[in-house]
Amino acid sequence: MMDWTDSLCRQFHRRLSRHALLYTEMVTSAALMRGGARHLLAYAPEEQKLALQLGGSDPAELAAATRMGADAGYDEINLNVGCPSDRVQSGAFGAVLMKSPALVGDCVSAMAAAAPDTEITVKCRLGVDDQNPQEALPALLSAVQAAGVRRVIIHARKAWLKGLSPKENRSVPPLDHALALRMKTEFPALSICVNGGIDSLEMAEALLAQGFDGVMIGRAAYHHPAAILASADRRIFGTDTPDSDPLAVAHAMRQVIAAHLQRGGKLGGATRHMLGLFTGRPGARAWRRALSEVPNGTLADYDCALALFEQRIAA
Repeated sequence: MMDWTDSLCRQFHRRLSRHALLYTEMVTSAALMRGGARHLLAYAPEEQKLALQLGGSDPAELAAATRMGADAGYDEINLNVGCPSDRVQSGAFGAVLMKSPALVGDCVSAMAAAAPDTEITVKCRLGVDDQNPQEALPALLSAVQAAGVRRVIIHARKAWLKGLSPKENRSVPPLDHALALRMKTEFPALSICVNGGIDSLEMAEALLAQGFDGVMIGRAAYHHPAAILASADRRIFGTDTPDSDPLAVAHAMRQVIAAHLQRGGKLGGATRHMLGLFTGRPGARAWRRALSEVPNGTLADYDCALALFEQRIAA
């Protein structure tokens, strides 16, 4: 979700669900420690509960980045051992680390020591390339559990580091939710969450009913935010609260957008995350059209787009 789940996106998603755990884009430890990118740790207080996802393979550097994240107030620090992009491979982290479970164990052990009061988690794949997932996945889980990790998110696909693009790695390798679920039996002390191919709240509910401890939804939640998040608090977390109203969320985002523009940001930086707000509902096309017709990128343009949308759905 790099370049997608920035602070503006998370503020938008938080207005749809008060209880879903939100994750940052993957931030590399090198960018924080050597690249002057500490601004990537910034977030709005209302985004919490919030997890910082780190990429890296140097235990000392990851430990320092973890301390920064803990000091910034993140509720969880997650090590990405699943991203298959070329940039990640060249940096020897992400999914390529599935080949080095002992190193992953060293990394998370250092992270845990650096922030003992902050939860350290791992997101991984079933394996990479020619690895046997039934061997590679338990080896990785055994290493991180020994290092003190108590919760793991499994993207239930292998990653092919050679021959498939990052986009293809999200859909071409077959899903194996059953193998991920078997890890509950092999590692009863671990909380096992599942990711990959989950495109509806109904599917999330079914996976939880099978025994998973949690479900992570990425692109489906981005492209269909209301369908995934608007009723999640009631259906997944059991709250006795009304489902979020997408139109009310669109109005609530006005304050976020105003602050973003005052900081020198562009209107599209916020509205690009909101294009799918009404997907599957009457007026979805009118909403996308209204946002695409703003001429100057001002707050007044957003107000006009919102008014135009309301006029179209009322007609």
